[in-house]
Amino acid sequence: MGGRNIIFIILLFTGLGILFIQSCAHRNNESEIIPVAREKPADLGSVAALPLTYNAPENNPITEEKVELGRLLFYDPILSGNKDVSCASCHHPEFGYAESLELSIGVNGKGFGSNRQFIQPNDIPFTKRNSPGLLNTAFNGIDIHGNYKPEDAPMFWDMRAKSLEEQAMNPIKQLEEMRGRDIEEHDMLNVIIKRLRAIPEYKRLFTKAFNEENAITETNLGKALASFQRTLVANNSRFDEFMRGNPAALTPSEKEGMQLFLESGCARCHNGPMLSDFKPHVLGVADNEKTGIIDSGISNSFAFRTPTLRNLRFSAPYMHSGKLKTLEQVLTFYEDLHGKPLPNANVKKEQLDTLAIQTRVAFKNIPRIVEFLNTLNDDKYDRKIPDAVPSGLSVGGNIK
Repeated sequence: MGGRNIIFIILLFTGLGILFIQSCAHRNNESEIIPVAREKPADLGSVAALPLTYNAPENNPITEEKVELGRLLFYDPILSGNKDVSCASCHHPEFGYAESLELSIGVNGKGFGSNRQFIQPNDIPFTKRNSPGLLNTAFNGIDIHGNYKPEDAPMFWDMRAKSLEEQAMNPIKQLEEMRGRDIEEHDMLNVIIKRLRAIPEYKRLFTKAFNEENAITETNLGKALASFQRTLVANNSRFDEFMRGNPAALTPSEKEGMQLFLESGCARCHNGPMLSDFKPHVLGVADNEKTGIIDSGISNSFAFRTPTLRNLRFSAPYMHSGKLKTLEQVLTFYEDLHGKPLPNANVKKEQLDTLAIQTRVAFKNIPRIVEFLNTLNDDKYDRKIPDAVPSGLSVGGNIK
């Protein structure tokens, strides 16, 4: 870990007459932190640059062999029940390893991106929630000081998994995502492991990556997939450059947008290097009618984990239900929390998260805040797609 320094950068916003002091704590990459002037950092929250490097669990150190094995597995539909869906079907590099649909179509689907649809006849439901992006999930759980434990990182909208190793195995077992109806959930991973063991190239690659006999196991499958996903990093946005000491990285209007973002209280939840506190909050977002169910979130509380605000250009539509299509709609949603009925009739006003209620987004400030949010995009990430996968199946699944 690097030493800790303190750097002060003075930002003068013309016409606002407000002086900011940017204090920064260094960890790994000397990432910087901006508290809001005249407020305690805990009151309005702070934002920071991402580290230049990421951590991996002690029991799963990154190696090139594991990463490349994980890449092949990520694109290989051999991991799905009907051998037609891969991880990349819903997390493709063209969409920032996210999904352009409100709710993803996994099993019994055909096509790519917004053109993907169910094959008829169909008895498979949509996925329950909007597909989170995978970029920068290596940093999930990171706090304002750059501290995090990759083996204990919160995953999914409901935080039901900790670590990328655990997360990677979950979609394989889900009926609508990759399993389908022909294999029981309790037997799915056994079937997948048997398939992989029957492919000589996978036997060779697993042995090379893990340096052990009988290396094709559920644990090693999760480790290989996690190792690849951990390398999907986009941590050099213009926002990051600005926070690392380049004041010219942002325009005056973008700096003003950051000021308004902080003053509105958005960073109370969207804070730190990932602009997420990784905690559950009740917002009363509308359910998606395509699921036909009431999504009650974490422990039936209607709470969902705060998503990152990084790379939002790739991850529309937004919220756990995918019901908000633009950033303007998201910010208007927060403005409407004051006075208008909640979009979700199953959530009462008194259930709303206190921090959400304290957030005050003025309609006139929305364009500037959106300008700031767009500085968090970074399109320089790993887009490499294998030419073929060891199973011999179509790379990425049934997406053509």
